This record gives sequence, structure tokens and C-alpha cells, in this order.
Amino acid sequence: MNHSDKVTFEVRDSIGIVSLNNPPANVLDIPEFIPIGLFSQWTSDETLKGLIFKGEGRNFSSGGNLEAIFEKSDEPESLNIMMRDGHALLAVIQNLDIPVIAAINRVCFGGGLEVALACHIRVASENAMLAFPEVNHHLMPGMGGTFMLPALAGFSQSAKMILGGDIVNALEARELKIIDYIAPKDQAFEYAWSLMLKMTSDRPVKVIRSIMKALKNASELSRNEAMKEETQLFCALAKDEAFRRKSEEA
Repeated sequence: MNHSDKVTFEVRDSIGIVSLNNPPANVLDIPEFIPIGLFSQWTSDETLKGLIFKGEGRNFSSGGNLEAIFEKSDEPESLNIMMRDGHALLAVIQNLDIPVIAAINRVCFGGGLEVALACHIRVASENAMLAFPEVNHHLMPGMGGTFMLPALAGFSQSAKMILGGDIVNALEARELKIIDYIAPKDQAFEYAWSLMLKMTSDRPVKVIRSIMKALKNASELSRNEAMKEETQLFCALAKDEAFRRKSEEA
């Protein structure tokens, strides 16, 4: 198991598990709560098939350390750099070519919700609570929440949730398309683990990564470019599979 201050990382059955380990609330002390270089080391293993983010203990994360933010407010450039580093980390998570699941138990607020939104799939326990409460501190989401939330919930619902500081439960979050699956009480990780194994078990790493690349291309490239990339990925997999089958027959 590898450690990064208040975050831990381990690999089980080719699945990486990132645990926010600052209980009970798993506060994110700084926006770049994992150094990007270290996170890149964790995820550089070519045998890795997927990644799950979870909170240690009862909660996912109550969000960022506002006192640390306020202390930096007198140094605008330092605060700007600190927030940009947080954005960069979430972008790295979003751009991974393996599936990333957020396993959300109980509290998932502010920066914690932004971490979850950066994952490709979100599983929340039936007793989960999700919110952007920054407005109650005369702030707003600062790690991409105002970009990621509308992409899922739409403009009007996002405005209501962020300006109102509303707490939504798992059922409401699924209706808003903020989460994808609801797990039994406090069983988000177990559900996420089963889901991950269903998607990746007995699947070659190259197949998983090719599919993830193609899916991301759909939102990042033009249709023609995405189709061209899909064809190239398909042909490469077909060549590998044909070679494998011939080798078995030999």
C-alpha cells in the first residue's frame, strides 16, 4: 500500500483503490490532494484495469479545507496556482483510459463532490448526501463543479443546487443524473467493486483501454475523427485476437 499524506493507494486484482484517509469527514486539505506526479506513478502500471475512489470510514468527503483557502486569499497568485493544481489533478483523473468509479458513502460535499464528478461512474449508498454548500460561506465551487455539474444535471438544476446550497439524497441525485447507481446503506464500495469486476474481469487490458479511449473520443473529437480512431482501435484489437487464436491452434 502506498501513502500520500492523507490519501492511500492499493491494488487488488488489477483494480486500484484510492482512499481519502482523513476521517471522519475526509477533508481535502489542499485542492491537489494527491501530487499529480505521485498519482501518475500509481496509475502508470500497464496491468491496471480500473480505479475506485472511496472515503475511509463513514463518509466520502465533506470537501475542501476552507480555512486553508481563506489563509491563501491574501496571496491571489498563490491561491490561483493552488486551485489550478486542483483542476489539473481532476483533469488527470477524468482523462485516464481505464474506468474510474466513485464509491460515495454518506457525506459528499463541495470539493468531495467535484472529485466524484471527475470520475467516470458514480455509485452512491442509499444514505448518501450530496451538495455544493460553498454559497453558505459566500463562495462557489472552485475545482470544476460549475462545469461538470451542468454537463450532467443541466443548467437550471445546477443553478438551483449551487445557488441554493441544496443537499440532495441518492434518489434525487440519480434523477439529476449526478450519480449512476444506488447501493444499499453504507455499501457503495462493495457495489462499486462488483460493478468494476463485471466490467473488467477476464477482459484484456488493451481492450478495456481501447474502449475507454473510444468513448472519450466521442465527446472530444468530431464525429469523423472519432469514427476514424474507433476503426483504428478496432483493427488493432482484431489483429491481436487473430494472432492469439492462431497461437492457440498451433
